[in-house]
Amino acid sequence: MERQGARRRPTATLQAIASHAVLALAASLALYPVLWLVFISFKSKEQYLAGKLFLSWPLHLEPFSGALRGGRFFLWLMNSGILTTAAVLLCTAVAFLAAFALAKMRFAGRRLFLDAIVSLMAIPIVVLIVPLFVLYTRLRLMSSYQGMILMYAAVCLPFSVYLLTNFFKTIPDEIMEAAVIDGAPVFRILTRVVIPLSGPPIVTLIVVNAVWVWNELLLALVFLPKDGLRTLMVGITVFKSRFNLDISVTMAGLLLTTLPIVVLYIVFQKFFIRGLTEGALKA
Repeated sequence: MERQGARRRPTATLQAIASHAVLALAASLALYPVLWLVFISFKSKEQYLAGKLFLSWPLHLEPFSGALRGGRFFLWLMNSGILTTAAVLLCTAVAFLAAFALAKMRFAGRRLFLDAIVSLMAIPIVVLIVPLFVLYTRLRLMSSYQGMILMYAAVCLPFSVYLLTNFFKTIPDEIMEAAVIDGAPVFRILTRVVIPLSGPPIVTLIVVNAVWVWNELLLALVFLPKDGLRTLMVGITVFKSRFNLDISVTMAGLLLTTLPIVVLYIVFQKFFIRGLTEGALKA
């Protein structure tokens, strides 16, 4: 027994080293673009031409001031904030009600309806651009907050319904039945029972959908052609073509663009991880 235990220890040690090496390599590959973005953001044009890797001394803040002065940065920031907040709230509210009905109510075609919603997750957004463009032109929703909010909420809805439905299935039916016996209506059950239990998955949805809407480029580029309605990502794209000779200014603008999402994730990180482990991966 002692010999077998001695043999297993080196094997387990080698497996642990190999696992850590793979994780370290994956982390390095993921962090490299971020570090590259940060390094270039603090370089002057001469420092960037001299070397693109590592920080250069002294650090320069001129790229950030150039990014804030160039274009309409704060207007684009406000547009992104409005669209992201409204679309995520609308999507979360609709997904919450739909997922509760699919998970806890009995009606004909429930399984077929859920399968149809989940199948929408496999449709690429590029395929929808032409029909949506024709539809929005006829409905006069082009270049409008309302049109983009509805579009973003609809794109995020299939995944949101799928995630919340799987979580609601893990809530014991006895809790709902006890509330019904006490005479609580459906709305009170939702507000007093379901919502307090659904904090982590709802926060997970808010973070995931907010990150996607904030970073979305293609739909905003097509359906918001007016300069005053551009999102921050679209504005940075135009900003890049306008300042294509000063890469440091462009990188500084991109770094400023990522900061709100990083702060959002850091604030809700604990709830985000709990939401993934408590219901998102359960069928």
